[in-house]
Amino acid sequence: MYYQLYEFNHAALQPFRAYADAVRLFYSNPLNPLSETVFGRTLAASAELFERTTRRYGKPQFGLDKTSVDFQRVAVSEKVVWSRPFCNLIHFKRDLPAGRKPDPKLLIVAPMSGHYATLLRGTVEAMLPHAEVHITDWADARMVPLSEGRFDLDDYIDYVIEMLHALGPGTHVMAVCQPSVPVLAATAIMEMRGDPHAPATMTLMGGPIDTRRNPTAVNMLAEEKGTDWFRENVIMQVPWPNPGFMREVYPGFLQLSGFMSMNLDRHLIAHKDFFMHLVKDDGDSAEKHRDFYDEYLAVMDLTAEFYLQTVDTVFVHHALPKGEMTHRGTPVDPAAIRNTALLTIEGENDDISGVGQTQAAHDLCVNIPQERRSHYLQPAVGHYGVFNGSRFRAEIVPRIMDFITSHGRQNRSARPRVVKGGRSS
Repeated sequence: MYYQLYEFNHAALQPFRAYADAVRLFYSNPLNPLSETVFGRTLAASAELFERTTRRYGKPQFGLDKTSVDFQRVAVSEKVVWSRPFCNLIHFKRDLPAGRKPDPKLLIVAPMSGHYATLLRGTVEAMLPHAEVHITDWADARMVPLSEGRFDLDDYIDYVIEMLHALGPGTHVMAVCQPSVPVLAATAIMEMRGDPHAPATMTLMGGPIDTRRNPTAVNMLAEEKGTDWFRENVIMQVPWPNPGFMREVYPGFLQLSGFMSMNLDRHLIAHKDFFMHLVKDDGDSAEKHRDFYDEYLAVMDLTAEFYLQTVDTVFVHHALPKGEMTHRGTPVDPAAIRNTALLTIEGENDDISGVGQTQAAHDLCVNIPQERRSHYLQPAVGHYGVFNGSRFRAEIVPRIMDFITSHGRQNRSARPRVVKGGRSS
């Protein structure tokens, strides 16, 4: 019922949004003399703020059509190279000179936690000069018809394995936040099976491997409430006329409410500043606000079975670090990983995945040789800074690429160099 009320409220506000947009256009039109006055800019700013805070934000585009390779600008095109009902695998194909030595194949597994894969636009952009980048583009569950079946954590792991098979041997995998657990599980399963397509290296970034270490507010909420509470309070059915009508989901608008409430004061200040930038005609600052919130406010629904199984497995019962996690009835044993090199990365100020939660992977993967593993703690960044921003580009990306090139399958016979920097081990 709540989902239906949300849809009704959104539809009811449509005429007011259209009117507000018309007001904005009228008072910001350079042909209107009032657009140069504080009065006109105030009305335009008020109208835009109302329209932006009541709209539904659609799926953003990556918009990465150029990159720099070997100090030259080259064209980039997106190509779907693997597809299933709940995910497309996008290859950012670079227009490289014929005969050039191929770069490492990199699979970036984006989080399926409410935001679209475009949240990692900066991650992809930073890796494009160095690797053949592929990224998981997860589908909005409300857009997937019931006839396509269920999608849970076991299916997620199967998808990761299938994508690694599609990309072939020697692929490097990078898991950002939430997928750290299923990527670690998928790698363990592949190594248990002696699968030659197991990744050459595995980079886990800000992931909840063991949420008992330095638990954050998110971790404590999940453990305190328990799986049944989430099932009763946040799971809803997709309303008509969406393609996923009647599918049980964790709605994006509820997730967004949770995101916003964690730092509500910061978001309120940001919107107040946005209003003042518009009134003062500070176009650059206003545009930065638009760019950030166009991405941040674009959310998607998650299937109920995936969300609840993830909450129960990762946050409530801590099944992976306890050695109790299974995949379709088969135990997941990280100790089976022997050939895949492991790099873990954390942010010093991360308030989503606490310090030590990702590093815990090293305590589980006991059979990876010490020289084929490394941990790096990036000083002075929070969760977002682990995979985006200036420090990510300047300090984290070089370490990832050094690790990948040193520990690639083609270099396994050589003694690799351990990555160091910040607080690393």
